Amino acid sequence: MATEIQYDKIKTIRQAPLEEMYTSGHRTCQGCESALVMRDFAKAAGPRTVATGSTGCMYVANTSYMTTPWIIPWMHTQLGAGGSSAVGMAAGLRALMRKGKIKQEKINVISFCGDIGGGDMGLSGISGALQTDLDLLIILYDNESAANTDIQATGLTTYGAHTTFTPPGKVHRIMQKRWKKNVAGMLAVGHPTCRYVATACATFPALDYMNKVRKALEIGGPTFIHTFDPCPKGWDYHPRYSHELGELGVKCGIFPLYEVIEGEVVYTYDCRKKGRIPVREYLMKQGRFAHLVDEDIAYIQKMVDEMWEEWEIPGVAPLKGVLREAKKQPTTV
Repeated sequence: MATEIQYDKIKTIRQAPLEEMYTSGHRTCQGCESALVMRDFAKAAGPRTVATGSTGCMYVANTSYMTTPWIIPWMHTQLGAGGSSAVGMAAGLRALMRKGKIKQEKINVISFCGDIGGGDMGLSGISGALQTDLDLLIILYDNESAANTDIQATGLTTYGAHTTFTPPGKVHRIMQKRWKKNVAGMLAVGHPTCRYVATACATFPALDYMNKVRKALEIGGPTFIHTFDPCPKGWDYHPRYSHELGELGVKCGIFPLYEVIEGEVVYTYDCRKKGRIPVREYLMKQGRFAHLVDEDIAYIQKMVDEMWEEWEIPGVAPLKGVLREAKKQPTTV
């Protein structure tokens, strides 16, 4: 069994902290789930926290001239420097405490980054950070696109999605042919000394994400959380449905929720026990998948089915015939 982690668990919404550490002053889009990811991690972590974030849609929105939503100290860093900035910040705090220049206390260091800053360009820096013994938490907020530069495809974009880099056309209906990169699973498998890796959705199940933030901070050492962030602009749906899209993405199994604690896998929403809904219910509520035909949806459903039926950690590594079957993609003309 996984190690039991002692932390102040939020059991009901009434127990959630009232004090806001991320408030007015940002310029995110209506229905932005990533803004809720920021608000909730800052709320869960509390005032003795410093945040560092690499360039992405959330730092474009959070650092408009002379305004900021952050109540806690924050630092903007370069696109690929999310991991290294967290290491520098955590190491600096450790050195100041050791030299007696600041008092010995728990100060949370949280770095956040988007698809490019966390899953693509910034991945090597995060890998380096997870090999240290420093107390830091890295949060990858995943809206499946490069949203601050007009919705380009990234390594985390879902198969078949319409982005500005992968527009469907008469010759090729499917331009986004890559399966979504599974960053949390990759980091968990490749960094065995990292004591806590998790996936999360800010709104489903209720309070799950905030408790995972607290758990990561309590366990100490380098930790990592990958969040699933519906994006009205990039996914093409009405902003009021962001929470619903997050829930549907989890329930259909396309984004698994789990924790890897000391090498043990713990599912926080196990679709095999809850009963997965068809991926069609999730895909067809988004304009970015409006060009898909039944054959395409059946292919995505087949891949998700195999992920849950054959993989030890859904979204991490194939055990049987998935690599072979993945090459049998549907016709895209």
